[in-house]
Amino acid sequence: MLVAAAVAVGCSGGAAPQGSLAAYFAPDPEGQASVQASGVRRIPIVTPKGTFEVWTKRFGRNPRIRLLLLHGGPGATHEYFEALEAPLAAEGIELIYYDQLGSAYSDSPTDPSLWTVERFVDEVEQVRVALGLGKDNFFLLGHSWGGILATEYALKYPQHLKGLIISNMMMSIPDYNRYAETVLAKGMDPAVVAEIKLIEARGEYDSARYMELLVPHFYAKHICRLPVWPDAVNRSFARINKQIYVSMQGPSEFGASGLLEQWDRKAELPRLSMPTLVIGAGHDTMDPEHMRWVSTQVRDGSYLFCPAGSHMAMWDDQAVYVRGLSRFLRAVDAGQRRVAF
Repeated sequence: MLVAAAVAVGCSGGAAPQGSLAAYFAPDPEGQASVQASGVRRIPIVTPKGTFEVWTKRFGRNPRIRLLLLHGGPGATHEYFEALEAPLAAEGIELIYYDQLGSAYSDSPTDPSLWTVERFVDEVEQVRVALGLGKDNFFLLGHSWGGILATEYALKYPQHLKGLIISNMMMSIPDYNRYAETVLAKGMDPAVVAEIKLIEARGEYDSARYMELLVPHFYAKHICRLPVWPDAVNRSFARINKQIYVSMQGPSEFGASGLLEQWDRKAELPRLSMPTLVIGAGHDTMDPEHMRWVSTQVRDGSYLFCPAGSHMAMWDDQAVYVRGLSRFLRAVDAGQRRVAF
């Protein structure tokens, strides 16, 4: 869902935007000065295979709006969320970066039994407790695979959430697979699609030719449409944990074939009673009309459409994405349940 193969592309770009330095010197939730740690906390996570640590970092401080970010992949990193740093810091919104277990700055055990939706949901709950997030301040944003994780968390622990944001993730992997086949693939040169499928049939996902075909015909159109990919995006993709990615998503970018292949929560959406923002994009790998529909199925849904955006709409339609996200967070904090865009 969040392209893994792009790590071989070698795309390079300008530095990611940096936020206000004042955020690094704000008091941490325990009231201790965080100059030395710059808001970083490593949190112990108890699993059936032992206790490991995950990496988190608070950027800014707002006791009423604390936004925990769930990155995609599975197995990518928090780094591509750097797109949100400067603009949301200027709005006084607190961001909390978090590398899920197995990702970048967190511990990386290799036991494949750890890579399940249920265990990741339990991990998010342990992070929430450790950070002191609750009903009065806890907003959860999940992007791509993180959208699946955020949805599953919201279904199990709705009582803890002030608001939910599902960004660039359909609520059915079978529907996603059909969209990839019937819309995305059909929008490409048939000869290119045929060669890609032949390479996949041979299992040659690491071949140079696979990248030569995917980069201009798929990634540049549907993953990130900026002519030069931001450094933060490149770093996030370069660190992706392929064991997790292939196990859960599968090796192909034209549909899921891993443990998530049959994941579908469409029937459960009416159970989501917290204010929920759904974000779709005009050039995404995820069907924007499906995303719009999701916003009508949850109890109090709002829909933000990023017309120029792709899967990384926080980068290639940044103004629309950030403005809408900020408006939603502030509206919910003010007592509104829905926002019209």
